Amino acid sequence: MAIKKIQENKISKVNIKPLGDRVLLKPLGGEELHKKTASGIIIPDTVDKEKPEQGIVIAVGEGKYVDGKLIAPKVNVGDKVVFSKYGYDEIKMDGEEFFILKEENILAIIK
Repeated sequence: MAIKKIQENKISKVNIKPLGDRVLLKPLGGEELHKKTASGIIIPDTVDKEKPEQGIVIAVGEGKYVDGKLIAPKVNVGDKVVFSKYGYDEIKMDGEEFFILKEENILAIIK
């Protein structure tokens, strides 16, 4: 539910269009990263984290050109992804933190 709330509230408010093969992410933190048991008990992560490594795709660039052909990105707006720990730039807009990174720094899409 928290992810859906982020998608509904943030996607329409962000006026940033990534260029090329870059992707704009809203990092997941707090409740979105906690694990939940089958009975609904939330187990917080106890690992010391410098930055979250998961996020929701907020905007996607048009892709990159390879040999004169445009290669479209494999991620879509709304995808939950895992990304490289040091492969992004932080930006702040209206008090919100976002990450912008190249698509190659996205390691996986979480289904």
